Amino acid sequence: MAARKKAEYVSKATVSTISVTSRAAVKFRDNYYTIEYHEERTFPADIKDVDMNKERAMLWDTCNTEVDKQVEDIFEMARKKSRW
Repeated sequence: MAARKKAEYVSKATVSTISVTSRAAVKFRDNYYTIEYHEERTFPADIKDVDMNKERAMLWDTCNTEVDKQVEDIFEMARKKSRW
């Protein structure tokens, strides 16, 4: 008689919060800069029809855009400083 295979456990948890940290390190001339941005989003318990894949993608886009903007600001500041 073959042993019965146990049923695979399925998580019963629901996502109530998603969190992302985006980080970039850049070198401009002889200086190194590390930029980091963190954002957390919490979903109300009574919310319905949430597409978590889209929510995660939107959160990543927001965080990565903020880091990219900060990198651009650093390069712009360094360019202006070098003109003085």
